[in-house]
Amino acid sequence: MFVIFGAAGNVGAVSAAALRRAGRNVRAVVRDKKQGEFLAGIGCEIAVADLLDAATVARAIEGAHAVQLLCPLPRGHADPAQAMRRMIDVSIAALRADPPSRILALSDYGAEHAAGTGITTLFHQLETQLRTVDSQLTFLRAAEHMHNWARVLPIALAKGALPSLHHPLSKRFPTVAAQDVGVLAVELLLDDRVQPVSPRVVSIESDERISALDVARTISELAGRAVVAREVPRGEWAAVLQGAGLGEGHARSITDLYDAHNAGRIDVEADISERRFGATTLAEVLAAILPRVATAAATADGTAR
Repeated sequence: MFVIFGAAGNVGAVSAAALRRAGRNVRAVVRDKKQGEFLAGIGCEIAVADLLDAATVARAIEGAHAVQLLCPLPRGHADPAQAMRRMIDVSIAALRADPPSRILALSDYGAEHAAGTGITTLFHQLETQLRTVDSQLTFLRAAEHMHNWARVLPIALAKGALPSLHHPLSKRFPTVAAQDVGVLAVELLLDDRVQPVSPRVVSIESDERISALDVARTISELAGRAVVAREVPRGEWAAVLQGAGLGEGHARSITDLYDAHNAGRIDVEADISERRFGATTLAEVLAAILPRVATAAATADGTAR
């Protein structure tokens, strides 16, 4: 049995579907039953679990051969960082008590740093605690997800200006499509070769690094309207993030992350042994997102009238 946490998300849904196509038994872990409808339709067993509830997490991993672990930052929580730390503690306790043969943890670029990287320090904590579990470990560290730009697309389309926390606008940085992460995760989970080292650390980013200028240009081409990148002054970051729907605590973690990003600390680890590259382009990802954003904006505008 392959257990996929966050199975309704951008990465998890791809992994669950790929495993089902490979003929594997999949237990899809979701927050509520409605999230599992599509996954049940492709033959997944559905487990509803609260990552802050030890009993439901223990039931979700029972009898697992392999676990794909995701501890997401809960956006709506008053203290999202503290909530994620609790999720990590609960998950690690369950895995120690009932360790599967293999665990793949979805992690981030920069997770090798113990401090000073905002939200990424939580992935450092996850990796550190997982080393105490008696399983074959793989840490899949992904670059910034391309779909994160969806947070500010409504602003870009409405105002013709794309706010960017990446400074300067010409700085090229690594990104990756969620579907490429999900596909690689399955490839690694199905790799039956004996690992000479545990944990196995693998990084993934897209074939080409991009800049905020590239993102704005791509949106312009797809939307058929002029969009320019705007370097958001450091003092305005929190307001922009909260305006995009993030809570105060979440926004603080993101601002700390981008401080580290702009200082050059968030990148592939220098001595990492395995690097992979996804083929999905930024244009392909944004082309899938833009219609939903445009429809939501039109609906909101119509309601307002």
